[in-house]
Amino acid sequence: MADYHLEASWSPVEAGPGRLTLTLFNLSSEPLSGFSLTYRSPTRIADTHVCDGASLTRQVADFHEFLPPEGLSIPPGGRWRFTVEGLADEPKHRTDGIKSACLTLGDGRRVAVGFGDLLLEGGDGGVTPPLLPPGRVEEPFALLPWPLSVGLRAGDLPSVLYPAERTRPEAIKALSLLLALYQRLYSAEAAPFSLAAVKGGRAIRFVTESSIAAFAYELRFSAREIVLSSADAAGRHYGLISLAQLLHGARTDRDAFKFPNFGTIADQPRHGWRGCHLDVAGQFYPVADVMRLIDILAWNKFNIFHWHLTDDEAWRLEIKAYPELTEISAGGGTDERPMSDFNDGAQARISHYRQEDVRRIVAHAASLHVEVVPEIDIPGHSTAALSALADLVDRQEPADSYRSPQGYANNALNPAVEFTYEFLGKVFDEVVALFPGEYVHVGGDEVAEEAWLSSPLCRTLMKRERLAGTAELQSYFLRRIKAMLSERGKKLAGWNEAAHGGGVDRDGTLLMAWEKPETGPELAEDGYDVVMTPGKAYYLDMAQAEAWAEPGASWAGFTPPERTYAYEAELPEALREKMRGVQACIWSGNIASRAHFNRLVFPRLPAIAEAAWTPLTRKDWDRFAAIVRMWPVL
Repeated sequence: MADYHLEASWSPVEAGPGRLTLTLFNLSSEPLSGFSLTYRSPTRIADTHVCDGASLTRQVADFHEFLPPEGLSIPPGGRWRFTVEGLADEPKHRTDGIKSACLTLGDGRRVAVGFGDLLLEGGDGGVTPPLLPPGRVEEPFALLPWPLSVGLRAGDLPSVLYPAERTRPEAIKALSLLLALYQRLYSAEAAPFSLAAVKGGRAIRFVTESSIAAFAYELRFSAREIVLSSADAAGRHYGLISLAQLLHGARTDRDAFKFPNFGTIADQPRHGWRGCHLDVAGQFYPVADVMRLIDILAWNKFNIFHWHLTDDEAWRLEIKAYPELTEISAGGGTDERPMSDFNDGAQARISHYRQEDVRRIVAHAASLHVEVVPEIDIPGHSTAALSALADLVDRQEPADSYRSPQGYANNALNPAVEFTYEFLGKVFDEVVALFPGEYVHVGGDEVAEEAWLSSPLCRTLMKRERLAGTAELQSYFLRRIKAMLSERGKKLAGWNEAAHGGGVDRDGTLLMAWEKPETGPELAEDGYDVVMTPGKAYYLDMAQAEAWAEPGASWAGFTPPERTYAYEAELPEALREKMRGVQACIWSGNIASRAHFNRLVFPRLPAIAEAAWTPLTRKDWDRFAAIVRMWPVL
């Protein structure tokens, strides 16, 4: 148990976004004096504020540092209470409070501080609603996402499934990979597959059928055997997942679900890009957690893992040319990250992925037909890189000439600093060696409107290149970045703001539409290939109900699972060829624990999997609700 504990509560006031009350409890056996308190919270203090009982000495985005009144000493069992009026935003949920906290003592030691949820003064916080109805199934087969065509009759439950005689080695290897996947996801359950024939089991006969579409499969069931037909390894992989799901459901809930002994499944994905994004900058996830998430993606037939490796908070990828990036900025700077992320060890300060870790993760994903798309978020969201490498900064630019939406000052790589391109060239050299996929995602989002306009170097660049404003400066920057990626055999992916100011060459560029529903059609009309990832439906850090007691963020409203499931991220018929697919996004800055992660991400992640795979006319919310409760979580 921590020797110190911080409680935070919020109360509304007539004018403004309310009052924050913070109380530090000294649970140790010694008096506490000569200290400072630091914490991270999405409820930021505004520039203009009134603080009673303390003084705010430093703030960088969600990082806050307070000093007590001079001479204050908190006795054992005592407390220090202070209030703040003047908040940047009004909190909406209990998770809008403290994310991490610590004390810096007079001798320089940093000591962990315990904390709880943000309390709502004068209210009970409401009730967190159930996320799913009981559900019901008309066809008693556990398949998720639901296939394109199903015509099955239930029969006896086989003890296990095994390869038929004379099965080729590559099919047996594929079966063994799915067996290992299932055992990782359901370690306490009986295996669905055996590599050897078993009495009471049923044989799988593998057929290569060139007339079947890429990534598609067919399953034909009889009491004697199952025939799995596909044209490629991916289709075979998806067919084996369906078999594992069928057997898992029939074993787990024998009253509701059965295994077929007659009939067919004909199946193929609705979209080519079925993605899930994970932000590891706002929250570090150990390698084992990343690999388990990829396992879950494979089980739900996702094929893209978008790995958001850098942001203002941290740079998580080892770059051998610039070890400073992870020596300094993997922890968000030397003093601006009060305590470790929830999955780190108790004293961890720097958390990042070594290149050997990345190779393991990429290979693991590839074995499950999941492509890893790395994101190096530039030019904005670059506080971590700028804090590590001073040569990236135009030293003549005023120190606080613009701020990002998250409150970071001067957080964008400067397009007029030539070292920016030397730096990124070396970063990309190492990135492309680690990630064999088609795309490198380069962000391009949320650059502050006034960014770079006070930079003398940028003013010179604007005059020389006839550029007007921040958006055209970003377009100049991203065009150079696209050329650098093309030289390295990669295509550019980015968020929808990468189209601002003229954007980049549309050929080979993929943009993700997140801001509002009309963004996707606008990008497609402008010639871009598009992945739909709407914040209002597919951002899984958003709360799932309006109640204060529900965890999550609130800037895009609240999104219950049924709304996520029902959402149709489509383009008009004339533009449909520009739509590559859909993607879930897991932003981690507002996720304080594994329990919160699982509450927020599931069952909405499998709901998006069904939107990515299953035609609209085949979707069924009640069937989904009945099946998804058996599906794995982190």
